[in-house]
Amino acid sequence: MQEFKTEQHKELHKELHREFYLTCEKYYIFELLTVAAGMMGLYTYNLRGEVFSNAQTGNIVKMAAAFGRGEFWRGVYYVIPFTAYILGTIISEILPEKVRRAHFIRWDTMLVGIEIAVLLLIGFMPFTWPDQIAQVAINFLCAMQFNTFRQAEGVPMATTFLTNHVRQVGISMARIIKHHEQEQEAREKMMKHVKIILAFFLGGAIVTALSSYLQERTIWLAIIPLSACFCVMLQSDLVYERAMLDIKPRGH
Repeated sequence: MQEFKTEQHKELHKELHREFYLTCEKYYIFELLTVAAGMMGLYTYNLRGEVFSNAQTGNIVKMAAAFGRGEFWRGVYYVIPFTAYILGTIISEILPEKVRRAHFIRWDTMLVGIEIAVLLLIGFMPFTWPDQIAQVAINFLCAMQFNTFRQAEGVPMATTFLTNHVRQVGISMARIIKHHEQEQEAREKMMKHVKIILAFFLGGAIVTALSSYLQERTIWLAIIPLSACFCVMLQSDLVYERAMLDIKPRGH
């Protein structure tokens, strides 16, 4: 291990050897996306038929329970968000290469713009419309977001559900207990996952608290963090990272 005479030398060495990350890979982008995902998840659960839009484990659990009770048609209902999630994943695997060839903006940026537009439209949909329309649309968006944004500054992360983040917090705690020499690194990694968990919680809590006041338009709250992401990413695509549009984000 390299030794440094002073703490300033150590910090300078870290700065000179700091790895470059695209804007779409920055940690704060993932935080904002996770806030939006928490809002989308609680919106569909609270206001659009008690369906989980972020991940499909909960929906499959509900489907299995319904089939086990003999409630066949209730169980089949959960096939809708499940199918939408699969389709969203397929589309997000096919489109990025076509968008990259256009050399205009990144697929990641385009996706956030699409999310903003779709959520804007959903906010105009009255509750008299079938819940499945909003469910399918938001499941579709969450699947694409999950499959598109994979690593935050080199660390594998999901922006739409939290199971792995909780797991990583546990792993980091174990490292702190077992390997004292790795304590600082483990704490830093743990805090990244903790902040993602809190971001999701914050988004969900805000939507739940305001849903009785905003009703259908509650989903527009998710547009706020998404718009912040979109503006920063679009500026990077058109200005700062214009010559890097061919570079794939890590994890792809």
